[in-house]
Amino acid sequence: MVIKPKIRGFICTNAHPVGCAKSVENQINYVKSQNVKAKAEIEGPKNVLVIGCSTGYGLASRITSAFGFGAKTLGICFEKEPSERKTGTAGWYNTAAFHEQAKAEGLYAETMNGDAFSDEIKKAAIKKIKKDLGQVDLIIYSLASPRRTDPDTGEVYKSTLKPVGQGYTTKTYDTDKDKVHDITLEPANQDEIDQTVKVMGGEDWERWMVMLNEAGVVSENAKTTAYTYIGKELTWPIYGQATIGLAKEDLDRAATAIIDKLKGKNVSANVSSLKALVTQASSAIPVMPLYISLIYKVMKEEGTHEGCIEQIEGLFTSCLYAKAPATDDMNRYHMEGKETNDATQAKIKALWDKVTQDNFHELSDYAGYHHEFLNLFGFDIQGVDYEADVNPVVDWS
Repeated sequence: MVIKPKIRGFICTNAHPVGCAKSVENQINYVKSQNVKAKAEIEGPKNVLVIGCSTGYGLASRITSAFGFGAKTLGICFEKEPSERKTGTAGWYNTAAFHEQAKAEGLYAETMNGDAFSDEIKKAAIKKIKKDLGQVDLIIYSLASPRRTDPDTGEVYKSTLKPVGQGYTTKTYDTDKDKVHDITLEPANQDEIDQTVKVMGGEDWERWMVMLNEAGVVSENAKTTAYTYIGKELTWPIYGQATIGLAKEDLDRAATAIIDKLKGKNVSANVSSLKALVTQASSAIPVMPLYISLIYKVMKEEGTHEGCIEQIEGLFTSCLYAKAPATDDMNRYHMEGKETNDATQAKIKALWDKVTQDNFHELSDYAGYHHEFLNLFGFDIQGVDYEADVNPVVDWS
């Protein structure tokens, strides 16, 4: 079939297998070009578990581990398989492409497709690690989901994107209607806050680490990190000082708990704060399409723009595998400084104050935002013939 993007709201409901494969190839080539083993100050990972491995920062982490350090990788994701009549998800095709590239280079790569919040997947992953790897020395936690079923109670929790304390009115950009307008968000109630923390906080990360440790599959001096975005003034009301921000703060609690519960293994657990990028998760958050369009404009002009793979390659070489990595008072790693420094933020704030419906496309880099949005699903990637007839059915063998 000839596959064209089908966009509905903030998501694309289909994906292009050849485009996704090309995107994965491009990221692999970037990592290979960086000679990360030489840049890292200490020995890199050997056996890596990536929880949320199929898109965005999780995929970039798996690529960096495998093609930068030669690590064996076990991935966990929750993706939809294609059929003869319907494409699979982008994550499905990304994973298939990763497997193909890894196999070609003799790298171990296995992936489990299922609900990472469930104990069934955790137990299956432990069994696989025992059989194939023995132990893991790096555990990446990179999940983004709107809901979570509690494995103890069976209760389903749903996340909410709302401010906390009081309502908030700000600018946003409606990608469907190509319209800059004001949006008013009502404050979350306590139940909405609690449910969001249950879904997006650190409880599941901590559960993974405890179960892995109790099963004896975490190596001495292992490392684990969970990804977050903290942002600055323009995004704090909807991100940092909001339901999602409180959930992300719970990652700090979990990191401390993991260190304490696994102290016999001398495990390091850090939250890693990364820059704002176009991802399937960020596209759903009010304000973020407008904010990201503006930061792309400023950072490209400054020559500081980075994508997922550049951020993660830097995280591995300057933080995870550095001799004395810098952390803040909450023991977090920070890779977002090129975005959040005062000078860059002042430029973004100036554009934010000026931007209107009439000048949005002039003042922003929405073209760049939309290009990267399409890239998430394998579209608008150089070197791909989008008029060609392609088979949507691709497997992970």
